[in-house]
Amino acid sequence: MRQIEQKMVEAVQKGYNWELANTEVLSCRNGMSDVFLHGHHIARCWDCGLTVDVDTDTLLDWPTRTTMSRLRALGVDVCKRRGDIYLDGEKLA
Repeated sequence: MRQIEQKMVEAVQKGYNWELANTEVLSCRNGMSDVFLHGHHIARCWDCGLTVDVDTDTLLDWPTRTTMSRLRALGVDVCKRRGDIYLDGEKLA
């Protein structure tokens, strides 16, 4: 895991706002955190990062290696095979 991803995960787990280069974590009310990459919302996390809700619209619009790497750092099962995006083993539309 990259150093930037380690710091991102730490911010999510500890619930504080954090920003470095192209990645940002905004801590919300009720222990939720929103994760952004290049200003695009990629995930919402709660339970100290144990639960992650992926923004599938952003993932489909920007299926880059960086997007998927940030999501994997959060514990999301995401990959790209033959141009198709798979989330939790299921192909996204």
